[in-house]
Amino acid sequence: MIDFRPILEGELFEPLQDVHLFNQVEIHPESHTLVWPNGADFDPETLHEWPKYEQGMREMAKRWAAKKRKVA
Repeated sequence: MIDFRPILEGELFEPLQDVHLFNQVEIHPESHTLVWPNGADFDPETLHEWPKYEQGMREMAKRWAAKKRKVA
């Protein structure tokens, strides 16, 4: 199980904080990864090896959030 909440930041992933949009997730028929109508997706290896990538994704999300605060 993956808790995506800590990484839902930035232009692509922040809209997924909306439960309605998040719940529109599908599995791409060719790449077999999670995809959303807004174009957000994850590399299949990232999902499969989540413990290996989780910290890096959290750090990226923090940078995206900080960038957003600077712009606002």
